[in-house]
Amino acid sequence: MRSTTQLDDAAARTTAPPPPVRVARKHHLLVRVSHWLNILLLTGLIVSGISIYWASPVYQHKPDLKTGNFDYVGDAGIWICAHVPGLHHYPSPPDWIYNHISLGPYMLAPAMSVHWCCAYLFMLNGLVYLAGLLLGGEWRNLLPRVSDVRGSLKMARYYFGAPFAILVRRRRRIPPRFNTKYDPLQRAAYFSIPIAGLLSVLTGWAIHKPMQLSWLAALFGGFGRARVWHFWLMCTFVLFVIPHVILVFADGWDTLRSMISGWSTRLRYGISTNEP
Repeated sequence: MRSTTQLDDAAARTTAPPPPVRVARKHHLLVRVSHWLNILLLTGLIVSGISIYWASPVYQHKPDLKTGNFDYVGDAGIWICAHVPGLHHYPSPPDWIYNHISLGPYMLAPAMSVHWCCAYLFMLNGLVYLAGLLLGGEWRNLLPRVSDVRGSLKMARYYFGAPFAILVRRRRRIPPRFNTKYDPLQRAAYFSIPIAGLLSVLTGWAIHKPMQLSWLAALFGGFGRARVWHFWLMCTFVLFVIPHVILVFADGWDTLRSMISGWSTRLRYGISTNEP
């Protein structure tokens, strides 16, 4: 039989209160405000930018003999209307994508107004974000390090392996841990996105004022090349946002809450939370 002392110890362990949660500050107020504003501004820039693209596509081909279309985006709309049930009688198949993910075709003037309104606010919001990084000291967490190449490969292997493990119902790998706020792959992404934002602003000005800012347009290879740069920078934002949102929801409520309140309750001593 167990002694009275052993029973008392067992009872104390079962009734002991859970360890206190350590709350840690994660994001400065200005970083949080600029983060949420960027969602609205980027959405406005992208939907208006696609309407501007409709007026003069960056990538064109010879007019199709059957449809007369010369735009690859229009080709995609034609294919969708031809193969998706219920869309066979769509009035203007080349405009299907523009009607669903932009302000619409034949909207060049309103699209330009919306685009530049969002662009000015985007530039101002970028300065707010930089101020938040400096005041909160978060800029140190974004600087690349020599060991990031190897660490990025480890995290990429983990991220690409996770969906496969779910599909085959196999136990997921334990994510690599790092003694930093962000893992190397996150740090590379968060360091690159502000640079992409700066380049999108510069290419935008080169397109808007190609004569007055001819030196800026020349840096990107001329007006036509600046448009290509601007287009692919938009694609970079889209390719960043989609996995970013998926990983935030996959990581849990604490990650989203920290970008709202600025505080996290999941800080481990000396271990990164691998926040998306």
